[in-house]
Amino acid sequence: MMNRRTFSKAVAIGAVASLAASRGIAASTDKPAPARNVVFVHGLYADGSCWSKVIARLQAKGLNAMSVQNPLTTLPESVEAAECVLARQDGPTVLVGHSFGGMIVTQAGVHPNVSALVYVAARGPDADEDYAALAKTYPAAPASAGIVFDGDEGWLSEEAFLRDFAGDLPAAEAKVLYAVQEPFRKPLLAGKVTRAAWRSKPSFYAVSTEDRTINPDLQRFMAKRMGAKTIELPASHLSLISRPDEVSALILEAAGQTA
Repeated sequence: MMNRRTFSKAVAIGAVASLAASRGIAASTDKPAPARNVVFVHGLYADGSCWSKVIARLQAKGLNAMSVQNPLTTLPESVEAAECVLARQDGPTVLVGHSFGGMIVTQAGVHPNVSALVYVAARGPDADEDYAALAKTYPAAPASAGIVFDGDEGWLSEEAFLRDFAGDLPAAEAKVLYAVQEPFRKPLLAGKVTRAAWRSKPSFYAVSTEDRTINPDLQRFMAKRMGAKTIELPASHLSLISRPDEVSALILEAAGQTA
């Protein structure tokens, strides 16, 4: 039977959760369930192989890691691709997204197999939020000026890729990544998430402080709004490649393991 003190405590906890939700702050700060599975989602100007350095480190720790080949056609089709991989996991799974992949993590992350979310220099919108409008409240990142279109297909020019996307990587490595980038379709950019998994799942965020693709202050805002465990890395947008040890350690923490 609930006594007066227990009842008052329950009311207070409920009020805090309600206030957090109303102010746009994630209400869930629960410790994530231990997980052996990690699913990765890449963003624009990339393909699934961009996670290779992080995957190798997690496999060495005994984790099962899979990278989604994001079709980059529309947001619903990209979310469906991630959900198909999530459905094949045999238990709690950490879902990790980079850059635009954060849109997909935010939507697909409500999947019951997902135990925690990790954003790596990634978009982290709220449900029904216009991300482009949010981004415009911060100084524009230089990379956006380097997008090239051929009809509905878009990609990043080599100059912008080397300078504004992969600026802290050796030029030879960056040129290989430029060559394998997957073109995206214009309709992809118009998509809005209808659910925000970070409101109910433990979240982690790696901010890239030297980012020229997503404004670092915008990253900090999104991470704070999520209530995410946040680290800051002195890296370009491609911290998953230039700082794989730190990114891997954050994912291990989200999986309830130690680096």
